[in-house]
Amino acid sequence: MKLFVGLGNPGAKYAQNRHNIGFMALDRIAEDHGFSPWRSKFQGQICEGRLGDIKVQLLKPTTFMNLSGQSVGEAARFHKIPFNQITVFHDELDLAPGKMRLKQGGGHAGHNGLRSIHAHLGPDYARVRLGIGHPGHKDAVAGFVLRDFAKVDQDWLAALLNGIANGVIYLADGDGSRFMNEVALQTSPARSSKSTKTKLSPAAGPTSIAEDTRNPMQRLLDRLK
Repeated sequence: MKLFVGLGNPGAKYAQNRHNIGFMALDRIAEDHGFSPWRSKFQGQICEGRLGDIKVQLLKPTTFMNLSGQSVGEAARFHKIPFNQITVFHDELDLAPGKMRLKQGGGHAGHNGLRSIHAHLGPDYARVRLGIGHPGHKDAVAGFVLRDFAKVDQDWLAALLNGIANGVIYLADGDGSRFMNEVALQTSPARSSKSTKTKLSPAAGPTSIAEDTRNPMQRLLDRLK
């Protein structure tokens, strides 16, 4: 069994916040792959299902972001899930909007949800880092992550969530590269190889110039007119 965790804050007030993109990713996985209904357990909302041959539990902690580790630790210990089989989906300020990176282990980079999980589990879990961009100054970060996604964000957000839902079966199977490729197909579609240069149709042939059939005297008179 594997445990996929989405980070966010509970309640309708926060549902569309940038900080809640982890919750959004898990909601989309559950919907597209026919997981069980969400139920309250482990200080969070949990559901289960299969991704390919792998049994997966999805967990959204309802402890608020800075206490997420309490919920994750409780679920992991109850199901005896090794910490390296846990994957956390979270917002990432240091990635451009719509970009995604997969990382195993490492630091928490000041993210309050990851900091809490570190305190309860250590650093060995995997992270799916979901880019939301940066407001440009550290003093603006708190307000930025706790505001809803803007209308201009909706296209890339939809593409990112589509890619995650399409590729998550490979993530569960341990094929991180294939998972990232599936996301990239949605977020960075291939450009057309067709040339933008205008080409003449072969059927049209070259532009013709009418033959001058005037005699020398006529040409001279025309020039003097």
